[in-house]
Amino acid sequence: MTGKLVALFLALAALLAGAGMYYLQVHAFYERLEPRISLLVELPEGGVTRLSITDFEGIDSDSSPLRLRACFAVLPPYMDLPPHPRPTPLNAPRWFSCFDAPAIAADLAAGRASAHLVEGNFSFGFDRVMALYPDGRAFLWQQMNACGEAHFDGQPLPPGCPPAP
Repeated sequence: MTGKLVALFLALAALLAGAGMYYLQVHAFYERLEPRISLLVELPEGGVTRLSITDFEGIDSDSSPLRLRACFAVLPPYMDLPPHPRPTPLNAPRWFSCFDAPAIAADLAAGRASAHLVEGNFSFGFDRVMALYPDGRAFLWQQMNACGEAHFDGQPLPPGCPPAP
């Protein structure tokens, strides 16, 4: 009987630990962002431009620079925004249903949306990237850039990278 109680205790402890870990990864550290009415975008020649936006929904977390996700609409004119060479939308938690990373990636690959650099190296090694559709729908996320990939892999930094922290 004692062995069964120990096994039951271990099974319950494992179940609770798994449920806690799931909650911490998917829900606990995310915060909903306040609605925004504009978004600043860096221009290749220097300076910034302000895009007017509506219908903003966003989430972020202090626990990682890769957790920002946002969905919104950009009001015309869109201007000539700087392109992003390697957009890679990252998955959002299932409960944040407006952001569908596989669909955004497929639309970018098929040319149904364009990828733009919003802010390069906002934190060393990470870029803010926006997918923009012709109808004005837009999605924002953060991803690691070439400087970050090299730095975190212990490789020499590519040309043009800012000094590592």
